[in-house]
Amino acid sequence: MDKVKSNHMIKVKRNQRAAFTLLSLAAALTLLTLFGIIFYIMSQGLSVVSMEFLLEEPSSMGQEGGVFPAIMGTIYLVALTMIIATPVGVGTAVYLNEYMPEGRFKRILRFATELLAGVPSIVFGMFGFIFFVLMLEEYTGGFSILSGALTGVMMILPVIIRASEEALRSVPNALKEGSMALGTTRWHTIKKIVLPLALPGMTTSLILSIGRVVGETAAFLLTIGGSLLLVTSVFDGTRTLALHLYLVAMETGDLEMALGSGAVLIVLILIINFVAAGLFKLLVRRFSSA
Repeated sequence: MDKVKSNHMIKVKRNQRAAFTLLSLAAALTLLTLFGIIFYIMSQGLSVVSMEFLLEEPSSMGQEGGVFPAIMGTIYLVALTMIIATPVGVGTAVYLNEYMPEGRFKRILRFATELLAGVPSIVFGMFGFIFFVLMLEEYTGGFSILSGALTGVMMILPVIIRASEEALRSVPNALKEGSMALGTTRWHTIKKIVLPLALPGMTTSLILSIGRVVGETAAFLLTIGGSLLLVTSVFDGTRTLALHLYLVAMETGDLEMALGSGAVLIVLILIINFVAAGLFKLLVRRFSSA
């Protein structure tokens, strides 16, 4: 009996070592690939980056000059997209999780949200081109930051809603019931208990959404126009850094300028993510203490 038990434990430990080895290899391969790509882009692109490259306007279809309009276009587009998408997405998730009763309609809504999250971005871009650029040109300015932002909102809303709802569902019901038992309202419980505890998951979904907007090209190629000029309002056409990288690489074939734009894009993504994480935490802290 002892021998059988000993053999079983040896087998369990051997399986555990094998699983640990495979998981470690998978994690190492993922990180190695990620850092390898970043290292290649940065090592090849940073040689192009200078103050003139960052502050000058491009010329000759992006083969010469800098990327300043593309940097400002990226920042404007991300800011406007998140200003519209964050309250709508988080508000919808709160309503679905806290107020809407379980039932067929709610299951259909969740399924539709998951379905939209898997739709290719070029489909959102085509819809944005027809609806915002052509049909609503009088109000959006046609090819403009506003048209691109509204298209970006549709693209990231499913991700924000589903991830925020999952974060809200992870809050233990006992805490909500305890708060309600003290005589507080449902909204007070949501504001003081649920939202602060769901903050990490919701912040992660918002940061991932920012990353998708910053790195997207197909949807914005059809909605913001790709102008090389510096934007002055949300009704102006522009190009993001990702779009500038794509157009420079594919239309002019200047890979050196494309790699420089890629290096700036990586740094900009890091800066935007750090700033966004700090702002989201500050807003929720003030919101929960109000």
